[in-house]
Amino acid sequence: MKEPVDQYDLKRLLRAAQEGLAHAYAPYSGFPVGAAVLTVAGEVFAGCNVENAAYPLGLCAEAAALGSMVSTVGHRRLRAALVLIARPARAWPCGGCRQRLQEFMEAEAMVYAAGFDLGPIGVPFAQLLPRAFGGHDLARPTP
Repeated sequence: MKEPVDQYDLKRLLRAAQEGLAHAYAPYSGFPVGAAVLTVAGEVFAGCNVENAAYPLGLCAEAAALGSMVSTVGHRRLRAALVLIARPARAWPCGGCRQRLQEFMEAEAMVYAAGFDLGPIGVPFAQLLPRAFGGHDLARPTP
């Protein structure tokens, strides 16, 4: 894992999440979300939530950011992710997105939450999804 996320990269993540938030489609919940992920190579990818009248078919901002990353440069390990909401509060990734992030994050990778006029605060990923289920759980035991 690369060095911890510095202020420069944190600002890059926040800017990208702001751009994503500006495009969020949230007519049903009124809860627009922008997200951004930072790869270990320093690449930043953004996403926004896209709601659907059939609620389970919506797309979370984190999932959109991951999809952007994978469809653009392929699978990458992440150093950090940031979730931004347009309210004077912070929101963390939902349970499903925590599992999605696990596919690309090590335990020490940072996850940040930010809100309108509230700067990002971060925690290591392992605090958001302790004892995460991952690819290692699917490995076949050796006889």
